[in-house]
Amino acid sequence: MASRSAMMDDGYPSSSATPAAFDSQHEWEEHRRATIEDDRDELDLLGEDDDHNNNHDNDMILDEDPLRDDLNQPMSFKRRQKKQSVFSQPSRLFSAFTGGRSPRNSHDVPGRPSPTSNTRLDGTQSGSKDGGPMDWYVEGPGRRVGYEDLTAIDWIFEYTKERSRLRMLSSGSNSLVGWIRLLLDNSQVWIVLLLTGLAAGLLAAAIDVATDWLADLKFGFCSTVDGGAFHLSKSSCCLGYEDHAQCQGWYPWAKAFGIYSGGGKWFLEYFFYVLLALSFAVSAAILVKEYAIYAKHSGIPEIKTVLGGFVIRRFLGIQTLVTKSLGLVLAVASGMWLGKEGPLVHVACCCANVFIKLFPSINNNEARKREILSAAAAAGISVAFGSPIGGVLFSLEQLSYYFPDKTMWQSFVCAMTAAVTLQALDPFRSGKLVLYQVKYSSGWHGFELVPFVLLGILGGVYGGLFIKANMRVAEWKKSTRWLPGPVTQVAIVAGLTALINYPNHYMRAQTSELVSNLFTECAKIVDDQFGLCKTGAASFGTITLLIFAAVLGFFFAAVTFGLQIPAGIILPSMAIGALTGRALGILMELFQRAAPNFPLFLHQCEPDIPCITPGTYAIIGAAAFLTGVTRMTVSIVVITFELTGALTYVLPIMISVMIAKWVGDAFSRRGIYESWIHFNSYPYLDPNNSGEDLSPLIPDVPASQIMTRLDSDLIVLTATGHTIASLQKILETTPYRGYPVISNPRDAVLLGYISRAELSYVLYSPGGRASNLPPETECFFSHQPLADPLTTLDLRPWMDQTPLTLPGRSPLHLAVSYFQKLGVRYVLFAERGVLQGLLTRKDVWHVMNGAEERVRDAVGAGGAGGIGSGRMGSGLGREEGRGESAGLLGVERRDYFQGQGGTREGRSGSFAGSSQGSIL
Repeated sequence: MASRSAMMDDGYPSSSATPAAFDSQHEWEEHRRATIEDDRDELDLLGEDDDHNNNHDNDMILDEDPLRDDLNQPMSFKRRQKKQSVFSQPSRLFSAFTGGRSPRNSHDVPGRPSPTSNTRLDGTQSGSKDGGPMDWYVEGPGRRVGYEDLTAIDWIFEYTKERSRLRMLSSGSNSLVGWIRLLLDNSQVWIVLLLTGLAAGLLAAAIDVATDWLADLKFGFCSTVDGGAFHLSKSSCCLGYEDHAQCQGWYPWAKAFGIYSGGGKWFLEYFFYVLLALSFAVSAAILVKEYAIYAKHSGIPEIKTVLGGFVIRRFLGIQTLVTKSLGLVLAVASGMWLGKEGPLVHVACCCANVFIKLFPSINNNEARKREILSAAAAAGISVAFGSPIGGVLFSLEQLSYYFPDKTMWQSFVCAMTAAVTLQALDPFRSGKLVLYQVKYSSGWHGFELVPFVLLGILGGVYGGLFIKANMRVAEWKKSTRWLPGPVTQVAIVAGLTALINYPNHYMRAQTSELVSNLFTECAKIVDDQFGLCKTGAASFGTITLLIFAAVLGFFFAAVTFGLQIPAGIILPSMAIGALTGRALGILMELFQRAAPNFPLFLHQCEPDIPCITPGTYAIIGAAAFLTGVTRMTVSIVVITFELTGALTYVLPIMISVMIAKWVGDAFSRRGIYESWIHFNSYPYLDPNNSGEDLSPLIPDVPASQIMTRLDSDLIVLTATGHTIASLQKILETTPYRGYPVISNPRDAVLLGYISRAELSYVLYSPGGRASNLPPETECFFSHQPLADPLTTLDLRPWMDQTPLTLPGRSPLHLAVSYFQKLGVRYVLFAERGVLQGLLTRKDVWHVMNGAEERVRDAVGAGGAGGIGSGRMGSGLGREEGRGESAGLLGVERRDYFQGQGGTREGRSGSFAGSSQGSIL
């Protein structure tokens, strides 16, 4: 072992093993012979050859010895690369075609791992710039294990790993086989996108057909008369009839039971409506509760969080996909004030996640996976509104955290594929992608800008009030102990909604049918089931019913959005806006008819031609109200334009949307999805909140006043002095996500950062090195030249030796920008290499979401910089340490954190653990 202890990690003789270190020349020669024999054993290349071959091989190895060279030249421990002709060996000729390399030295031998390779658990290797293998301590970030549930990904590491994989793949692309391999690798993304688009289109068509049938089942069923069947909806059963009242194949429930009297017919159909609506809603709630809790709600807040770098296991799984699809059909068919547009985004992302698993190179990289999920979200909006371009803009404006140019192109391809698939299936048998697609032939007049501006103001007011009401209901349900279970809550709301919806014929129908009729021009309407276009419909009575339906819809939507069923808020907001807009349009129509000689009407309205089109007010109101609740602008304008196809109405839509956005922001800068992200305490840092938007949220103080300081609560690991048992004890007694590593307690020179996941994997994984070593085995995080690799444990391969660092005097705004723009999980603060403190993603989230208000009394009221102790936020993650145990949707992980409450004692000044208990 004398020669082994004098070896460097790369297998070469240590530069310290010089002739001066030995008493005689004979001992020096013996040492060199032993070193060569060790090399022969480790390389296993020479075999049991004769003495002649041994001497010849020894000469070859000694020729590679740098100590035999002229010491006046710069010394290098890299193996010399010998230039060989392609035709010098047959294997070289074959490798020129296949793109591989023939084994020529120790690290090219098949079946033997290279001592300089950085093989990770996902099978990838980090490479040098020329495509060759690179050692782990040169690469820097080290090896990683899979991310745990409810943790954040490391964006920088993921993209570094992808670049390394592409370098290795491109290094052999100069041959035919290498070029084909590179082509297949590049095609994987497009295969996933095309499959996702096809699946999203198929599922959207199936959901549309099933929803229409179940929704119509509340009113009756299709008999076998005229070739009908029970599984057909009313529109399919009465296909070919302009007036569905003349359809002979459709049997209302009263007709099926032979009841024809007015009162009995009304009560029987009322009973079946309430009974089936309640049954559908309860069935959806049971599905979600029993099979996939992540299928509840819209899913867009969680998708935004996932695309922002957060890991939520099972949220995009197959079970969630099936439960969400079935539950969405039942929930929408129940007639509750919810929509399927938002949940379709979740469905599309689930489809993409299923196909991603077919390709390990994508599935093993969380950053690439999120790029594809962004494209899949565009497909969800594309099939929801029949708007491919609007879907791309929706993903860009509302969902995506990182949206490069290539992702926009991928989103367009995926959205286009989904729209083409839905168009080919034609679920409504009308040639429309969605039920409420309309065309306008008339234009608008200048005086109508006044009511359009009014609709924008009303849309902003609606959005602000709706978000406040919805959040108050959610907070009340969360804080009230005596409320029944989630299924009972759904049953109560569904029953009350059905009881009130049926008497009002505007609320009785499906929301999509209501919006379609409100959008349509009276000159083009075929079946006026709501009586909006009949003679005398333009009256104050109709206006009253429309406003009453809008007000009731507001309260029902505020209560429904948040129940444990699949539910979206996009279509209910559009319906409320359309009801309000149609009422305002009818009011303007009555005004114009009553005063045709009014100066505004006299010069702009033509005689004998309708001057006011109430349907245009409905669609502008829908766009304004949707903007008010979601705070989206460009994507809503494009979606509305694609729904109507009327280029002339783009300007009034833009005006109303702009005003709705301004008025809504006066209430709160958060839209409905951001409000739910904040309510669920997801660690999402909006990258768009920067500059002036970030100033009110972040105090103007140095980062040193917010970070966890080394001299207070920060606990670190030292480079040496640990054993396997001591490190296991640290993991058992501290719940933290990572551990900064320093040289020693006195100097505190920062060496790196090791995550809890990697340290746990090394120490506890069965079959690993630590499992075969005794508990008292020495562990170290720095280079130890005299350490025996067989009896010690080197943890450097698992440590991030190049963490992002900032000086402690850096502004907090700069540190927050690191988290927002780079997506890092932690930032270490050091001054001239000496560790000062640590700031985690959870700390930044607390500061941006008002945690400083909770500690303001403790730190004094000295203004933005009045933090006397210099420890504002040093306990943010610790005081909220239990917040980490609260999993997604309020499901607590008490089993993991039991007994951890006493780990805080004795932390200050201890060099044993890590920093914040943050969700990393």
